[in-house]
Amino acid sequence: MTTTCEDSLQYFPSNREIEDLRSTYIANCVFNNFLCFTAILLNIGTIHAIRKTPSLPMTLKTLLFSLAVSDVGVGLLVQPFYTALLVNWLQHNVRCINNVTFHNILCMFSVASFSGVVAVSVDRFMAIHLHLRYQELVTHKRVVALVISIWLISLVTALTPLWLPSEIFNPIIVILAVLGLVFIAMVYIRIYLAVRRHNRQIHTLQLQHGTKTGERVHFAILVKSAFSTFYVYLLLLVCYLPHLICMAVIEIYGTFTALKKFFLLSMTLVFLNSVLNPVIYCWKMRHIRHVLLNIRRNTFTWLRNRSSHQGPDIRVRRRNLTTEVSL
Repeated sequence: MTTTCEDSLQYFPSNREIEDLRSTYIANCVFNNFLCFTAILLNIGTIHAIRKTPSLPMTLKTLLFSLAVSDVGVGLLVQPFYTALLVNWLQHNVRCINNVTFHNILCMFSVASFSGVVAVSVDRFMAIHLHLRYQELVTHKRVVALVISIWLISLVTALTPLWLPSEIFNPIIVILAVLGLVFIAMVYIRIYLAVRRHNRQIHTLQLQHGTKTGERVHFAILVKSAFSTFYVYLLLLVCYLPHLICMAVIEIYGTFTALKKFFLLSMTLVFLNSVLNPVIYCWKMRHIRHVLLNIRRNTFTWLRNRSSHQGPDIRVRRRNLTTEVSL
């Protein structure tokens, strides 16, 4: 049975491999530092936009809020630890405590983010499938309880490697992640089929009883929100699948230098997911986009007003300084 520290030797270079991977490590350090600040700023702005968007249902707002918080955690905690770990490997100064801390924090926020996407997908499916019964069955209190459960499960999962051997824990995580991706895909297939069925029903009602504009508009809003969250799933698939494939290959066939390089790139791709999620919200969700644009516009206005107010004061101070020097 191997510990977390011993297990990391499969993914990170040995002393003789470090020179071959030095440029890859440096590039990952630089890129992750950029992603770190970008993820924090974008997701904090997204959290504020979600809070200020009254048109979003409280259930969806709570789930998106939790997802954005997990992305902030990736930029605020996971990526700085990852960069520090890369620097330690470059300096041949790897400490076990740093390695264990990084893996625990990474596991916690990755599970929270992944579970958040699953919860959002299921929520949009229930909104379309249940339609008028959705608000009765999916209440805000139940969604809050679900979000709390997600974070508790994420915490327990992050602590599991402390007592469960890595040769058991890693395959379980890979299998569960793949099953989760397949499950989300099936959910969106069901959403697509439900949308087709509802469209046929609404079309039949229109022919029999005339147009029901209110119901059709409400259903169109549900469909649009569902397909907006579908892009979040696609992004998760693109960013997480290479990392899962890399872990599976290492667990089955072992590791070598080229695979370790790919592992580093796949890890950075996972972190990129936390940066791109807010971009998806801004691109596909009109109300969140408007709030973020207003935040940017107000920030630029405040900076411009501040500089215009400070301008005369600076000129006065310069004039006084010139007078004192001349005297």
